[in-house]
This record gives sequence, structure tokens and C-alpha cells, in this order.
Amino acid sequence: MRQFHHILVNTLIANVTTGFLFFALTFWIYLQTGDVALTGIVTGSYMASVALGSVFFGSVVDHHYKKNVMVFAATATLVCYLLAAAVWVVWLDHESMSISDPALWAFILAVTAGSVVEHMRNIALSTTVTLLVPEEDRDKANGLVGAVQGVAFMVTSVIAGLAIGFIGMAATLWVSLGLTVVALVHLLPIAIPEAKILSTAETTTESTTAAGSSGPSTADPTVLSKGIDLKGSLLIISAVPGLLALILFSCFNNLIGGVYAALMDPYGLELFSPQVWGIVLGVTGTGFVFGGMIVARTGLGTNPVRTLLLVNVAVAMLGMLFGLREWWWLYAGGIFLFMLTVPAAEAAEQTILQRVVPFRQQGRVFGLAMAVEMAASPLATFAVAILAQAYLIPWMAGPGAQTIFGVILGEGTTRGMALMFFISGFIMLVVVLLALKSRPYRRLSAYYAGASQDIAGSAQEKA
Repeated sequence: MRQFHHILVNTLIANVTTGFLFFALTFWIYLQTGDVALTGIVTGSYMASVALGSVFFGSVVDHHYKKNVMVFAATATLVCYLLAAAVWVVWLDHESMSISDPALWAFILAVTAGSVVEHMRNIALSTTVTLLVPEEDRDKANGLVGAVQGVAFMVTSVIAGLAIGFIGMAATLWVSLGLTVVALVHLLPIAIPEAKILSTAETTTESTTAAGSSGPSTADPTVLSKGIDLKGSLLIISAVPGLLALILFSCFNNLIGGVYAALMDPYGLELFSPQVWGIVLGVTGTGFVFGGMIVARTGLGTNPVRTLLLVNVAVAMLGMLFGLREWWWLYAGGIFLFMLTVPAAEAAEQTILQRVVPFRQQGRVFGLAMAVEMAASPLATFAVAILAQAYLIPWMAGPGAQTIFGVILGEGTTRGMALMFFISGFIMLVVVLLALKSRPYRRLSAYYAGASQDIAGSAQEKA
């Protein structure tokens, strides 16, 4: 566990650094150019790059030692940030920039690439939990991961704006470079004991049991390329009963999450001033940290599949309720409770995958899951923003106020957005309740109960 805690701290430093610089980049671009489209293109390109790259990243994680993957990701990020610094010093004209400036695009590309490649480390971290943490403590370890992600979210969302406002982009870049070096130097002496990485020829003949799983036996579908291995990832997922349904369910959750991504800030800015809204986000963001700490202390129970669905029942209810009236305390409290529940859902999904997917194949599965989830949210965000602006908001301001929805949601300028929250929460609640009665839920629960993949525990017994 000592190595795991060191890796967790190192990942926190790295995630805060990359998130800090990328958030600062988007703020700086808008302030310098005033171009909303350019800011949107940069953010959308980042999310698309993470989604497309995650499948490849997962395959890299499976074919290499986890320590080497983390060192490579940290080094690649450092190289990209050094290139960005070189462009900043030598090429970029800070006084006159526009969307047609090739130096600006080179700077954006270098910073974005450095932030995207960092996600390879996050996939490796998920597999490292399997490698270093005994099976009975894995759900609690995933809670710690959630707490670290919560801290990173809180810190980056606050300090990026402060940095651009007070010290500027140049100083922000140099600080990020320094922190990247610190993360790399801190990582180098950390030992991650790992068995031999098998070659493609060896993995084609190795069974799932030999890969570290003593659960229900399946043919090992590791006849895999070392590049983007979508087919191999799907073969691995299909070998576990109910696992594809779980990933599709998570994708659906992110589609619903797109509602919050699209409307949370506009709704909040109707209730609060921009300054107060920033404080509200910072305070409610502590829910991520507290939620992760609760999971780290209590665990997820004997059936994380059931826990995942029950948590989503709570999320659906919150989505239906926190916009019922234009009450600031109802909205802020609902956001806090929503963030409090998210770490349990994410930890449950991680714990399930770490047990039912053979260790040597987990990188590809985590990578594909990340790709699907990252792709779903921006698509939903785009669609929801258009639907709300063009239809629901005008409708609730007019004839919709006289319908049953007007009775449920009351009066106010935000009722169209509140209707979108209510409808999405209701749809999610129906889907989760159906999932609790479904055959894939029962099959995956039974498979999880019969599987075992205690790599760290076995190593401790041998020692």
C-alpha cells in the first residue's frame, strides 16, 4: 500500500498541473482574442483527443510495465510543455494574436498534447490498484482515487482563473513546467513490482486464470495488436457476462451528465453573481473529496454492481428535485449532494472492472470505457444546449407555464432549464430501475461474486 499511496500523491501532482495549465490556456485564449468559437474548438478538441486516444493508451498500458508507462507519460508531458515554452519565447507575438496565427495554434497544440497524454497515466493508475491493493481493500482504494480526483477538480477550477488574473500566462506556463519536473523526479524512485509482461505469442496461449484470475474461466482473447485495439477490447468485454451492458449504462449516464454540463453554469449564473457562483462551485466541489473519503472508509458493500445502480437512483432523484424552485440553497445543496455521490459510482465501476477483467487486459477495457464516456458527454452537452435554448426555455416562459409542468416547477426565468433537469432525471430513474430488474445485472452480479483476482494479496501471502 505504501507504493500505491506514493503513486496516488504523484498522480495528484501531475493531474493538478495538467488541468491547471489547460484551464488557464482556455481562459487566456478567450481574454486575448475574445473569440468564443476558438475557445470552444480548443475545449472540444481536447475532449475528442482524450476519447480517441484512450483506446490506444489502454493498449499501451497492457503491453508495458505500469511504471514505464507512467514515466513515459510524465516525460511526454514535459517535452510538450517545453515545446510550448519555446514557442512562447521565440515565435508567439503576445500583443497581436488571432485565430489565423500559426504560432498561437502551435502553442495551443503543444499544451493540449501534453495534457491529453497525461490520461495514459490515469488508465495505468486504475490497473495499478489491481496490482498493488489486496482485493478486499480495492473499493476503498478506489475511494481514495476519487478523493484525489476531487481535490484536483477543486484546485484546478480555482487556481487557473486566479493565475491568469494575477500572474499572467507566462508565469503560469513556467509554474506548470516546474511542477511537471517535480512530478517526474518524484515518480522515478517509486517501485511498482510487476510480473513479466508477456509477448503477443505468449498471451495467445495464456488462459485467463494464468493471467491472475481464478474466477469463471473464459478463453483469453489477447490476440492483440499493440496499437489501437478496438476489436481486442470488445472481445475482452464480451467474454464477461453483463460487462458490455455496464459500459453502455455508464455511457448513458454521461449522456444525462451532458444536461448538467450544458445547463449548470447558466442556471447558477441566473441565481448568483459570477463571483458568488465561483465560490459556490468551489464549496460544492468539496463533495467530490468527502464522497471519496466516505468510500475509502466504508467501502462499497459485497455487490458493487448493486451499489452502482442504487447510487444512480439517488443521482436521478437529485436531478429531478434540485431545480424545482428558484431557491439558491436548494440548487447549491443539490449540487453538493450530486458531487458527494459521484465518487461512489466511479469507484464501483472501477472495482467491478478490476475484479472481472484479467489484469493483463485491464488497460484496454479501462481505455475503451474512458473513450465511450468522454465521447458521450460533449455530444449530449451540444444537443441539450440547443434544445433548451431553442425550445424548452421559450416554451416554459409562455404556454408551458400553464401546463402541469408549470405547477410542478413554479415560476421564474430558469423554468425551461429546470424542466430539462426534471425530464433527464426522470428518464435516468426509469432506466436505473429497469436495470435493477434486468438479466445483465443479475449475470454480472453473479460473475463478480464468483470471480477473484487478488494479485497483491497473493504476493503478500507468498512473502
